[in-house]
Amino acid sequence: MELHTVGLLSPGDMGHAVGATLVKHGLRVITCLEGRSARTRALAAEAGIEDVASYRELVNQAQLILSIVVPAQAVAVAEEVAAALAPGDELTYADCNAIAPQTVRQIEAIITTAGGRFADASIIGSPPREGARTRLYTSGDHTEAMMALNAWGLDVMALEGGAGQASGLKMCYAALTKGLTALCTELLTAAEALGISEPLARELEASQGPMLARMRRGVPAMLPKARRWVGEMEEIAATFGALGLTPDMLRGAAEMYRLVARCEVSHRTPEDPRPLPSLEETIAALAAALE
Repeated sequence: MELHTVGLLSPGDMGHAVGATLVKHGLRVITCLEGRSARTRALAAEAGIEDVASYRELVNQAQLILSIVVPAQAVAVAEEVAAALAPGDELTYADCNAIAPQTVRQIEAIITTAGGRFADASIIGSPPREGARTRLYTSGDHTEAMMALNAWGLDVMALEGGAGQASGLKMCYAALTKGLTALCTELLTAAEALGISEPLARELEASQGPMLARMRRGVPAMLPKARRWVGEMEEIAATFGALGLTPDMLRGAAEMYRLVARCEVSHRTPEDPRPLPSLEETIAALAAALE
C-alpha cells in the first residue's frame, strides 16, 4: 500500500517520537491538536508533525491513523474518529495502545461500524531513538497500511489471527517488563521501610548482580512514566482476568505505580534535562511517602 499521509493521535511521549521517525524518513504526518496541552503542541512542532483544524480534516487527508494515547483514552479517541468518518473515506485506523484484547475488539466495532478499516497494533520497547528502530506488531484483517510503515523507518511485523493478537502480545510482554519493575520498586521500598536496605543490597550484589544492575537503571527511569503505567497494568489485569487467570498481581502493580505517581520525585517529564535520582534516592523518597 502506498502511503503519503499518516494521522497521529496523539503526539505525546511515545507518539511524537514515532511521528518524528516517520517525518525524518519523508512521510507526511498530521495531527489535530484541538484541546491539547502546550507541552503536546511543543512536542508535535519539534517532531515536524503538522496540525490540522479538525478530526474531519484528519480523516479526510490521512490514509492511516495511528492511535497512541493513554489506555483510558483509547475508546474515546476511536469514537471521535468514527464520528468524523464520511462515506467514501479510505481510512485504516490502527490502535497502537496498551489495551486488553477485549478493548481492542470494542474499538474495532466502533471503527468498522462507521465505515473505516481497522488494524490492531502494539508497540514494543522505548520510543524510537537515533540508530534504533521501534518494533510494532499488527494483526487483523487490514494490516497492509501498518506493514507499509516498514518503508518509513519502523519495524512492523504481522501476526496471524484477528484483532487482539497484537495487543495480547503487548499485554504479556509488559506484564514481564513493567510488572517486574513494579515488583522491584515495591520490595526495595519495603526493605527501606524495614531498615534493611544495606544488607539486601549486599546480598543482591553477591547473588543477583544482573538483576540489581537492572534495578539501578529501570526503577529511576520509571519515575516520569509511572502515571501512564497505571492504566496499562489495569488493562493487563483485565486481559488475564478474562482468561480465567488471576488479575491481582497486575492490579498490585497498578497500585504501586499510583503510589509512585503521588510522590514528588516522579513529577517530571521524560524530556526533563535534569539527571534522574539514583536508585537509593528514589527508594528513600518512596519509603518516606509511606509515612
